Amino acid sequence: MAGLDDILGGGFIEGASYIIQGQPGAGKTIFANQVAFSNILKDRKVLYVTLLAETHDRLFQSLSTFDFFDRARLGRDITYMSVFQTLRDDGLSAVVKLLRKETQRNNASLLIFDGLLNARDTSHSDLDVKTFVAEVQSQAAFVGCTVLFLTSARVKEESPEHTMVDGVIELHDELAGVRSLRRLQVKKSRGSAALGGFHQFEIAATGISVWPRLESIGSGLEDKVFHNARVPSGIQGLDRLLGGGVPSGSVTLLFGPSGSGKTSFGINFLQQASEEEPALHFGFYETPARLFAKARAFDIDLEEKHTSGHLDFAWHPLTENILDKLAHDLLQRVTRNKVKRLFIDGLGGFERAAVYRPRLVEFFAALTNQLRALGTTTVATWELRDIFGPTVAAPGPEISSVVDNLIMLRHVELESRLKRVISVLKVRDGEFEPIIHEIAIGNQGVKVALPLQPVAGAATGIAQPLEQ
Repeated sequence: MAGLDDILGGGFIEGASYIIQGQPGAGKTIFANQVAFSNILKDRKVLYVTLLAETHDRLFQSLSTFDFFDRARLGRDITYMSVFQTLRDDGLSAVVKLLRKETQRNNASLLIFDGLLNARDTSHSDLDVKTFVAEVQSQAAFVGCTVLFLTSARVKEESPEHTMVDGVIELHDELAGVRSLRRLQVKKSRGSAALGGFHQFEIAATGISVWPRLESIGSGLEDKVFHNARVPSGIQGLDRLLGGGVPSGSVTLLFGPSGSGKTSFGINFLQQASEEEPALHFGFYETPARLFAKARAFDIDLEEKHTSGHLDFAWHPLTENILDKLAHDLLQRVTRNKVKRLFIDGLGGFERAAVYRPRLVEFFAALTNQLRALGTTTVATWELRDIFGPTVAAPGPEISSVVDNLIMLRHVELESRLKRVISVLKVRDGEFEPIIHEIAIGNQGVKVALPLQPVAGAATGIAQPLEQ
């Protein structure tokens, strides 16, 4: 299951026992069956025990919609059996004996007991439940069999089940505003360093995919230091302002209002893609086809760069995105394609996907740290809300502190004319020219022109002539 092993610190421990709990519809049955079928792909046998009074045909019909389900493996590598009648007629002790017998007969290395709540309801005391869980655990551990207990109720932490098992995983299906939100939490993990807190997951045709919170994962990579190396920006005249080019392996934040030239800037940056410097456009607003058309208007052929394999595109429309899924997709593409030039248009797409926005600073810090460690030179955009205003607000809460370089694009009203200008506000560990320059957007894309004539208030967009 994608992402789960990372959260569990390597996966389920052999011979250990776990409770998988959550309300009806949270995804427990899909979770357990996906784990089961992934185990049989590794030549392991699985025993899946239910408390269903009817046959398992309806279960198989539901599972048949998922890619991981393979009907040909039923009865051969994975065995489904019901202990409903045994529990009703003879009680928990008889169920334990039957499980011991069937586990040994099937040579099972994974036992899934779907219906712990039902078994609990038939017990007379907590001691009966504790005895049942302990006996199932001991006989399974003796043969090296891992056990998953599924329950539809939220078992209290002081319950006998919790005290006996090695791990507890809780699945949530809840509403966040008007959208549905699925989250997973490891509430107990004995013998492994599991990642705490909530992690979002989704259910699709492939099954369940879990996306570990990015800031909870150590990248395991060391930050690369390039000792003032520079790479061309692709913007005529900008490299001089930056002290020789964009610092290699750095993260640059390009911010400005709508129409100030951020996407056009990215097109120029990406036209430098080559076999030595593979590039990626990761965006939320414009499709590759629209970007190709915009680039052609600048006499830039991004389509040829894409066809040659030097430039890749990842477009995620602003729908119900999952924040950590976006980040993992971005990092996987960068790693797989060894991307050296990355243009993210824009960071607001990540912000819109965040259900809990106070974590964004830590999220962006983790994302930028991993990009630096991969040696990727990144330019990301952030849109200012106001085209004009008396003040200039920093882009996002503390976001500017986690990036290396800050460049502002702005409209300036001067003598009843609008001018586009560019300002380099920050280059970490490097010199730069702080003078505001006009920019021109023409048939060669973006070009830095002459310095803006001396005025007051240019950064706000409302310029005033200097007093004599």
